[in-house]
Amino acid sequence: MKYISNFRNKKVLVLGLAKSGESAARLLDKLGAIVTVNDGKPFEENPAAQSLLEEGIKVVTGGHPLELLDEDFELMVKNPGIPYDNPMVEKALAKGIPVLTEVELAYLISDAPIIGITGSNGKTTTTTMIAEVLSAGGQKGILAGNIGFPASQVAQEATDKDRLVMELSSFQLMGIEAFHPQMAVITNLMPTHLDYHGSFEDYVAAKWNIQKNMTAQDFLILNFNQDLAKDLAQKTQAQVLPFSTKEVVDGAYLKDDVLYFRGEAVMAAQDLGVPGSHNIENALATIAVAKLSGISNRTIQESLANFGGVKHRLQYAGQVAGVKFYNDSKSTNILATQKALSGFDNQKVILIAGGLDRGNEFDELVPDLKGLKRMVLLGQAADRLKRAADQAGVSYLEATDVADATRKAFDQAGPGDIVLLSPANASWDMYANFEVRGDEFLATLAELKG
Repeated sequence: MKYISNFRNKKVLVLGLAKSGESAARLLDKLGAIVTVNDGKPFEENPAAQSLLEEGIKVVTGGHPLELLDEDFELMVKNPGIPYDNPMVEKALAKGIPVLTEVELAYLISDAPIIGITGSNGKTTTTTMIAEVLSAGGQKGILAGNIGFPASQVAQEATDKDRLVMELSSFQLMGIEAFHPQMAVITNLMPTHLDYHGSFEDYVAAKWNIQKNMTAQDFLILNFNQDLAKDLAQKTQAQVLPFSTKEVVDGAYLKDDVLYFRGEAVMAAQDLGVPGSHNIENALATIAVAKLSGISNRTIQESLANFGGVKHRLQYAGQVAGVKFYNDSKSTNILATQKALSGFDNQKVILIAGGLDRGNEFDELVPDLKGLKRMVLLGQAADRLKRAADQAGVSYLEATDVADATRKAFDQAGPGDIVLLSPANASWDMYANFEVRGDEFLATLAELKG
């Protein structure tokens, strides 16, 4: 860890706790900043705030008083999920106070070079794949960032012999200034989080921040299946290395069911440990990073063949009576569910879908639903999904929650069939997050096994 002096004796406001805010507060305190933490949760219900106060860090809880910003703060570090139209953030910006996220702090103190991964879908899987392949090749890949490990905490423990493999959300990337990865991957760009960003253009601009400080010595890995990526490739100082499943490119690509890197066959697509065309894209991005890092083909082959996926992202969860169960609770949009279905024979799939109603219909999902054995629908979006199922000619059942849906799906399945939880919707109508939703699926499967 670099003990930088950037924040010494500076008044810093950490807005919002959760894991990243708590980590940022402790790091800033360690670096000599005068830290105040502001979190909306009441103090008596806020163990993180209680712990920080015990360590001598000032905490203000139970609300966000605007007058707090009259205390001459020189910097705000905000939780990525807090939008920029939040009154506290707006007042900070109006006063000329820089507003950062904790990934900026991680960069400033990290001894380890950083590989940054962002995109609309596939971030978590690609980040995990890259870390595992690098580690298998003797270059310790350490997971950090949006994947659940606060970057500012992980960076404190990383050495110059490690590689910080950092998943980055658009929210995090809006709060950077100097952040500079040596390699970066953009898996794909689709219209998501528009309620936060306001427009697709602003969302893309936030993602594109990942490369803003990269130079001609750095590598930017882009998905050339998308024309948008080809256009963006003309607008960076970094060396662009493309990947594609549709054409031969000067990078990583799929040809005749074999994954190549610059003309060299690396492995057969069928040997990947996880199904689906989207996972071929994730593997190609991983191969690009691995080959640029000097990892051997044999190590890449063995790592990707043994890769078992990520919890809640097309996770193989086990089987009962010959029926296989896949937990894809992290599929919170239509594209993610389309990609999940692409890895299976629809005739054998009972799909569990539904969740928060965001007002969109599912017409574009209809072609991917055709041929399904059955659907089990739940949540606010069930009626909209019924219309899609009717268009696709698929019969369906309704369920009260994921546990009920899992049992009903199993009742409809026979040996060789697949029960797939891939909701195509956010979870917030019924569950705190997609992890809780996926955990209920796994717990119900455990009951079925018992």
